[in-house]
Amino acid sequence: MTAYHADSSDLAEKEVLTWEQFGTAQEELAQQIADSGFHPEVLIAIARGGMIPGGALTYSLGVKLTDAINVEFYTDVNETLADPVLLAPMLDTEYIKGRRILVVDDVADSGRTLALVLKLLRGFGAEVRSAVLYTKPRTVVKPDYQWKTVDSWIVFPWSAKPPVTAN
Repeated sequence: MTAYHADSSDLAEKEVLTWEQFGTAQEELAQQIADSGFHPEVLIAIARGGMIPGGALTYSLGVKLTDAINVEFYTDVNETLADPVLLAPMLDTEYIKGRRILVVDDVADSGRTLALVLKLLRGFGAEVRSAVLYTKPRTVVKPDYQWKTVDSWIVFPWSAKPPVTAN
């Protein structure tokens, strides 16, 4: 499957996150988590959007055990599949049982991707909490930790440009 860039240049209303703002956002999110008293043993990023926030939070929180779960839902700007779909490779679920897990994503938009992942991980007997940079008002799942609520399309610094191609 080819990953491609969703161009939002025609949208007048959008939230643009810069790399500098991202640094502040992940530090503030990490502080929320630490202040709550939750100490995750494992951090699981929802790929692809949660990979960079998840990586940053592993360092800010001192979590060394990390993994990712692949879920496809968005296909373009404001376009999704009918339902989120888990993609291979799948998690190694043996180490999840009884662990404290922090699930990280970039945004809880509809919340359906986050709901799918939380249900899956809780089904393995883990204590699971969630953290996102952004939450949208329509989400079906309120994350345990969030940096900001917006109701517009979000342009993240890691996906603001199309993929690099050969010259």
